[in-house]
Amino acid sequence: MIRVTVWNEFEHEQVNEQIAAIYPEGIHGAIAGGIAQDGLSIRTATLDQPEHGLTEAVLDETDVLIWWGHRAHNKVSDDIVNRVHDRVLKGMGLIVLHSGHFSKIFKKLMGTSCDLKWREAGDKERIWVVDPAHPIAEGLGQYFEIEHEEMYGEHFDIPAPDELVFISWFEGGEVFRSGCTYHRGNGKVFYFRPGHETYPTYHNKDVLRVISNAVHWAAPRHGVRQTYGNAKPLEPIKGHQ
Repeated sequence: MIRVTVWNEFEHEQVNEQIAAIYPEGIHGAIAGGIAQDGLSIRTATLDQPEHGLTEAVLDETDVLIWWGHRAHNKVSDDIVNRVHDRVLKGMGLIVLHSGHFSKIFKKLMGTSCDLKWREAGDKERIWVVDPAHPIAEGLGQYFEIEHEEMYGEHFDIPAPDELVFISWFEGGEVFRSGCTYHRGNGKVFYFRPGHETYPTYHNKDVLRVISNAVHWAAPRHGVRQTYGNAKPLEPIKGHQ
């Protein structure tokens, strides 16, 4: 059983009727419901909960954390960011969605500005699968399309991905590295671009398939726990006094 926590700042849905109509259960609710399947145990957490819903106990029971944020990045406590960062280094998977590229946790893991070009004009987005053998691309065709989305364009100020799974093309002519994987410590990180709050992107079956695939990819394999620091020799060292 893979234990998943879907985190959402959950602010837009409470102040904007249009967004609330698209996501009556919140973006976190749409994602949680959209990826629900056998083998996944899913919970949600939001910014306004104590410790942003990411207590030590919750993270102890989280194999993969999904993160959506936009207007409230600066409201996220640095202590919670450091807590999540530590858990990723120790093996927890992290999936960062859309405008989560500017979240404190993603910037901390990337070590760059994570800045980009953007335009909210309802562009068509065509997402090309550039690594069809990757498990995150399982079940997809050569590409899939989203009728209307916010445009993100290069240059995207991130480190070169370990693996580039998707590239987006937009109706206005821009392209964007929209599916990027990283290893940080013992943890896996996946950034996935689609998901502007004013569009029903998290009701799209292909978008949800990617997120579901990414959960399985990012989940820790629970091998031998690594140890660090001073280590005693496994065998006698010749010449040791």
